[in-house]
Amino acid sequence: MSKEKDRVSPELASLQQQMVHELRQNSTRAVMFHQLISERLGLNATDHKCLDYLNQAGPVTAGQLAQLTGLTTGAVTSVIDRLEQAGYVIRDKDPNDRRRVVVKPVPEGSASISPLFQSIMQSTLEIVSQYTEQELQLILNFIRQCNEMTLTEMNKMKNEKDRMS
Repeated sequence: MSKEKDRVSPELASLQQQMVHELRQNSTRAVMFHQLISERLGLNATDHKCLDYLNQAGPVTAGQLAQLTGLTTGAVTSVIDRLEQAGYVIRDKDPNDRRRVVVKPVPEGSASISPLFQSIMQSTLEIVSQYTEQELQLILNFIRQCNEMTLTEMNKMKNEKDRMS
C-alpha cells in the first residue's frame, strides 16, 4: 500500500479514539455492574462470572472451566467450592469418564439470578431495536471480533506470565 492510502483522516482518527474511549467506558461499567450483581448474590465477581460461563456452557469439568476462564485449576476448584456451598452448582460424575467430575449449574440458582438482569435485557432490546438487520450484523461482527481479540490478549498475558515463572 502507498503511504497516502495508509494515512487516516483527522476525522477518522478522532472517531477511532472515541470508539476506544467508549469501549473502555463500556468495559468498566460492565465490570462495575457485575460487581453489584455479585454482591446481591453473595458472591465475588470471579465466582459470578464463572457461574455465568457454567450457565451458558452447561456441565463442564473443572479443567474445562479453567480453560474457558483462563484461571488456574486451583483457583477454579476454589470457585467451584464456593459456588457449591452457595447452592449454585453441584458436582456430579462425568457420564463419559467416571473418574472425572463435572460441574453442573443448579436450575433454581439460575432462576434466582435471571430477575436481576431483566431490566438491562429490556433496555438492551430497546437499543438494538433501533438498528436495521444490516446494521446489527455489522455491530455483531464487531462485538465478536472484540471478544476474540480480548481472548487473544488474555492468552498472551497468561503465556507471558507462564514464561516468567
